[in-house]
Amino acid sequence: MIRFGLRLTLSGGREAATRLVIIAGAVALGVGLLLSVVAGLNAAQAQNLRYAWLNTAIVSTTPDPSAGSADPSAPSSGDTLWWLLREDYHDARSIGRIDVAAQGPDAPVPPGLPRLPGPGEFYVSPALDDLLRDTPAAELGDRFPGQQVGLIGPAALPSPESLLVVVGRTPAELEPLGAVRVDRIMTGDPSTCSGCYLGFNKDAMALVLSVVAAALLFPVLIFIGTATRLAATRREQRFAAMRLVGATPRQITVISAVEATVAAIVGTVIGFGLFLVIRPALAAIPFTGEPFFTTDLSLRFLDVLCVGLGVPLGAVVASWLALRRVRISPLGVSRRVTPKPPGAWRLIPLVAGLAEMAYFIGRRPESTNGQLTAYLTGFVLILTGLVLAGPWLTMAGARALAGRASRPATLIAARRLADDPQAGFRSVSGLIVALFVTSVATGAITTFVANRGEPRTDSVATTSLAKTFWPEDGPAPTPEQIPAGLGTIPGVRSVTVVHTNPDPDGWHGLVTCAELDRLAVFGSCPAGAQVAAVPSDLIGMRAFDLTNDTYVWEAATIAPADVDRQPILSVVVDTTSPAAFEQARTMLATAFPLGRFPASVREWESNAARQMTQFQQLANVIMLASLPIAGCSLAVSVAGGLSDRRRPFSLLRLTGVQLSTLRRVVALETVVPLLTVAVVAIGTGLLAAHLFLTAQLDYALRPPDLPFYLMVVGGLVVSLAIIASTLPLLRRITGPEAARNG
Repeated sequence: MIRFGLRLTLSGGREAATRLVIIAGAVALGVGLLLSVVAGLNAAQAQNLRYAWLNTAIVSTTPDPSAGSADPSAPSSGDTLWWLLREDYHDARSIGRIDVAAQGPDAPVPPGLPRLPGPGEFYVSPALDDLLRDTPAAELGDRFPGQQVGLIGPAALPSPESLLVVVGRTPAELEPLGAVRVDRIMTGDPSTCSGCYLGFNKDAMALVLSVVAAALLFPVLIFIGTATRLAATRREQRFAAMRLVGATPRQITVISAVEATVAAIVGTVIGFGLFLVIRPALAAIPFTGEPFFTTDLSLRFLDVLCVGLGVPLGAVVASWLALRRVRISPLGVSRRVTPKPPGAWRLIPLVAGLAEMAYFIGRRPESTNGQLTAYLTGFVLILTGLVLAGPWLTMAGARALAGRASRPATLIAARRLADDPQAGFRSVSGLIVALFVTSVATGAITTFVANRGEPRTDSVATTSLAKTFWPEDGPAPTPEQIPAGLGTIPGVRSVTVVHTNPDPDGWHGLVTCAELDRLAVFGSCPAGAQVAAVPSDLIGMRAFDLTNDTYVWEAATIAPADVDRQPILSVVVDTTSPAAFEQARTMLATAFPLGRFPASVREWESNAARQMTQFQQLANVIMLASLPIAGCSLAVSVAGGLSDRRRPFSLLRLTGVQLSTLRRVVALETVVPLLTVAVVAIGTGLLAAHLFLTAQLDYALRPPDLPFYLMVVGGLVVSLAIIASTLPLLRRITGPEAARNG
């Protein structure tokens, strides 16, 4: 029977070959995406482990009991190492700077380095090396004392784009800067480390990637299921005829399993090749905030085994389920009755998911894991509810259409959809995930960016930078210590000294109203005031609402003559060009090495804004990848439905029904569930985003911008075009011979 099954599969004519190609293509897409997800999870873990050494400060030889346990897997060498990790910036890109000083010949050496840099030496990552070559020294290179002696190896780089520098110093230089002594290099997984501050929660990342994977795989699974059912009616009739002439249920099962297995094996092999082709492009997608090394996207033997065996096995099971009616009785194929209509109970998961999201308004969980569990559970419930409720919604739409029908085509299509809404919904169900996920992501990200996005590029929050002297960093500088060259840098518009406010109830800083009037771009004083209470960077929370550069600060009670007598809190430099901005930063960082490096509000907010952009890109990837797959599923479903109904349509044509009427029937059978699903999925996605934003951030949903609607409309137009492309088949398959020989 296996040989007979192979013959039917490989030599069964054009219809069998088409079905084999479509199923193999669907399986290849599924395997390629599945391997990409598995490799992505492996890459995230590999990247996270390379963050470990940057957390070395928590294994200080004088540990804080609250910092968690040291890493027992990294043995101590006996000698110690002075260690200071700080974050610098260049053009809004983060630079990790590690200053080290050996306390003995056997001091521990970080990964990726052949040896510790001595005083006046430093190692840089390849990406930072390229940046140093392309950037004038006054804008970046002068911040690192000494000379470059080599590159940091891949073992220490979380990403090929990581900007890292390891600077050699003396113990006498580092101790006053707040460095700590360590006797080992951290090697533990940041996900399981108590006190680690660099890296990410691998469980949370796995959850996010799993959601992305589900959103991508669901349309593929629909496509595979649709392709498996291609020409299902005629295959059932053929297998039923075999049963009538003596074939056993087991033999029928073997024949159908052979066909499914051949297509699945071919598709699996192509899927592995597809993964290898797209792997470099996948590595460039910053799922975790930074791109991966291509080699990180690896597959373990168990991964290959599970996918290589699991997918063909799943195809056999799907084939077995698809033909269960034939195995029960060879006459079961002809005993077709109207399926039981879907019940309203299908709405329960959808309502439960929305109710769960609404419950957390005003009850936001305190922990990150609690928030992930709460909100992702709600999103999964809503998405599951949409899929379950789809047939019921299709039935409701069909009945509403039938009640308003004024033409035969509309009535026929509505009655057919109402009789079997599950089949009608199945052809468009792949779209629901893409539309829902994209609506949620777009609604949430648009609102977040509107409330807390990066300031616009011409805003003073972007063009100015501040160096703040907090009390814990040591004594405040005197006016004479402020570099005189700051004001002479071409492109520097102003240099402002902010003094400390003795009033603990106001902003930390003080500046005279005369100075604010001179500066013009940093706000103004209330009428009659002489001194304003301001934040150390002259920006503060107004950076989140910089639609213009006017802002009125609160008045301070101190006299203008007393402002200069207060300690210096910060130096704020406003510039007109990126070159001037970076030169001023280099000059301030060199003059004041204690504490945080100078930065702008834009740079402090850039990480959050960049992450939002990445999530939006992921949502766009989901939609742009899902729409073509769902479109293919739609085309196969419509073509398969036409093939299965060629005889009924031929009989209708013989009775005088116009071909244009039949085309309207087919179009309406697909368009009604398509538009119903689109409206419900988008509306539910935006509602879910609103509930999440209200519960988590107390923000009201901001409607998405025009590109979102253009993308949705474009996807629906393409889907409608796919439907239209299948309609010419009606003329070829509904001739008199089909009615006679069906």
